[in-house]
Amino acid sequence: MTTLAPRPTASTRTRRDRWIPTSLIALTAVPILAGAARLVDLSGGRTAENARFFDLPVPIIVHIIAATTYCVLGAFQLQPSLWRRRPAWHRWSGRVLVPAGLAAALSGMWMAVFSDLPAHDNAALVWLRLLFGSIMVAGLVLGLLAVLRRDIRTHQRWMARAYAVAQGAGTQALVLGPVAIFLGEQPSGALKAAGMGFAWILNLAVAELLVRRSASRGLQVAKLAKSDEKVAPRLL
Repeated sequence: MTTLAPRPTASTRTRRDRWIPTSLIALTAVPILAGAARLVDLSGGRTAENARFFDLPVPIIVHIIAATTYCVLGAFQLQPSLWRRRPAWHRWSGRVLVPAGLAAALSGMWMAVFSDLPAHDNAALVWLRLLFGSIMVAGLVLGLLAVLRRDIRTHQRWMARAYAVAQGAGTQALVLGPVAIFLGEQPSGALKAAGMGFAWILNLAVAELLVRRSASRGLQVAKLAKSDEKVAPRLL
């Protein structure tokens, strides 16, 4: 009879599950604080720093609130024990997350096209924002369509990819922060675009690795279960 490898204990699974949302919320802490500072800055009146947002503040306000909601609430969607124990909560939060994610992505793309280009940015970064914003929108839409037709595995894959793009700002802070410290100034131009692009690609690569690993484990368990079903009658 085929035997399965020992399963993780309940305490091990609990620690692992808690680590997922905790680490993801920690990753998004810097963008959340930066967004909060931007909102406070806008409320204080027009300055040289916020001039490009001050005349039309709605997109940046929508982007900050929607992205914060999506990244924080989405971190708990990736906690397996939570959505297995409380599927109703998972569905309810999903109804909040999809609109929030779309609002975050579309408002970010709108600002990339219509807002004045910051001094440290270049055209390449504009195109990168449009590219990865489109990937996030596509992931959310395809994930939603998948769950509507009860294709849960495909739903999980696309939602993981969309969330990876949304968490790009956190990874970008980790990538570009040390560069800024080394240079003594904020990275700009091609260097900033390369750093931000690398962070998005890294997030998507990690998400893809986890998605494929999860799918591989699922197939392995299914094959072992079928093998045991075939062997068991012969042993009776």
